[in-house]
Amino acid sequence: MGLTWEESYLGKVRASIGDTDTILFVGARGVVFDEQGRLLLIQRSDNLRWAIPAGAMELGESMEDCAIREVWEETGLRATSLTPFAFYTAYTYTNDYGHTYQQILMSFRIDSWEGELVRQTDESVDAGFFPLDALPGGQSFVVAETLSDLALFQETGRLVLK
Repeated sequence: MGLTWEESYLGKVRASIGDTDTILFVGARGVVFDEQGRLLLIQRSDNLRWAIPAGAMELGESMEDCAIREVWEETGLRATSLTPFAFYTAYTYTNDYGHTYQQILMSFRIDSWEGELVRQTDESVDAGFFPLDALPGGQSFVVAETLSDLALFQETGRLVLK
């Protein structure tokens, strides 16, 4: 559906500086619920963890456009209305490939969307909507924090900054 890792901005930067240096990861995450209040999760093809659709920005993209593209690439759903609820700048993590990133990431609640869910894409081996009290095991470490931050935003009306 989209660019390959090698074609992406982040892939090109990583290739040019090597695997050991920490680089900035600028991106967006899209939190999607269906009419029954179930959360959309994808099972990532790279590590098989269940995750919220997310990814890195490309040059010329806004964070909102990034969230729309990532949700579409990973689920086949087209976000039509988004609300930012959390902005992260302080996290550094090392992925399964040994690449370390400091994240600058905006989380968006997807308020409306259109299309049919695609369960398998280039970036996911499965996808589905799950009740919050019955989320699948093997989740990405950010799912619980993202849901907590969304609840705080909905309670206070204030953007969560971390």
